[in-house]
Amino acid sequence: MKTKHLTPMLAASLVMLSAGATAQSADLKNFPKGSTPEEIGKRVADHFVATPHTNFGRPFPPKVITYPETCTWYGALTFAKETKDEALKKHLIQRFEPLLGSRDTLIPVPDHVDYTVFGSVPLELYLQTKDVRYLTLGKGIADKQWGPPEGKRVKPESHVFYNQGYTWQTRLWIDDMFMITAVQSQAYRATGNRSYIDKAANEMILYLDSLQKPNGLFYHAPNAPFFWGRGNGWMAAGMSELLRSVPKDNPNRPRILKAYQTMMASLLKYQAEDGMWHQLIDDPKSWKETSCTGMFTFAMITGVKNGWLDAKTYGPAARKAWLSLITYLDEHSDIRDVCEGTNMKNDYQYYLDRKRLTGDLHGQAPLLWCATALLRK
Repeated sequence: MKTKHLTPMLAASLVMLSAGATAQSADLKNFPKGSTPEEIGKRVADHFVATPHTNFGRPFPPKVITYPETCTWYGALTFAKETKDEALKKHLIQRFEPLLGSRDTLIPVPDHVDYTVFGSVPLELYLQTKDVRYLTLGKGIADKQWGPPEGKRVKPESHVFYNQGYTWQTRLWIDDMFMITAVQSQAYRATGNRSYIDKAANEMILYLDSLQKPNGLFYHAPNAPFFWGRGNGWMAAGMSELLRSVPKDNPNRPRILKAYQTMMASLLKYQAEDGMWHQLIDDPKSWKETSCTGMFTFAMITGVKNGWLDAKTYGPAARKAWLSLITYLDEHSDIRDVCEGTNMKNDYQYYLDRKRLTGDLHGQAPLLWCATALLRK
């Protein structure tokens, strides 16, 4: 692994890892100085606060908040909560305040999973502040996901899914299983209304039945039969978020937990020696990719912390992944080798040829999720 962009402290951590000093350790609490979740999370969160709204790398601002920003904002808020960082929380609230006033046009219309996930941010703000303005906004967005099809994005299949009890925004891309479960889990956490998470769990079953393969991994879509890294990362993170909150008496929970555990076992087999995962998970010749590695790491940390995974088996894998992942951070707290935004395509080479970006929020967000997960009790 290249080390020229690393701080001396992180380079030393990498040397320790390569020497085997931490490879077999299941400890998810104690990390070398410079690699602790508190330090890494603070760097990435502060960088996010100082960064204007992004637009998938384009040189002009977005018309609405993009889903990578939503995911990073949510991660920064959860990190602020776990570290009790009131100053960071204040900055994250200040970033949101214009959206409740003069810049309300930045709020996405919730007519697509990538836009509806935005609701997870105001719902997290409500959970931390109890300001009902956030609840009203976030709940309204979550409700739209289960309402009747409406707007310019409605397709014939939208009505089919809606009439079967699923969200009309269903499209059977694995990316959706974070976008849907994140906002619906948040709506349940904020309101206590089981309808949100029970519907999300039912939706998860549809995606599991449609896209998970016997090896536990997922095709990007039924007609894109490739184990794309970040797509599978969305699924791993989505199942983790759902399982954190879905009630134990939900009839779909055992099936989701089994699917999650099957996926984690498969990921363990495909993890590279240095702790990373590849752009195409089952192709060791494809490049090592940081956003999927961050998402898989988050899923494993969460599984170990909640007792869904054996700590002696998965603890070392999660620790090794975290220590390797953070060596991709540069002096500006930007992570490199992040796969660019990727549509679904039935073309193996398409996934191999995706651009590798630095500082893209698809990669920044999972770092914050991991830092939060490591700090949770």
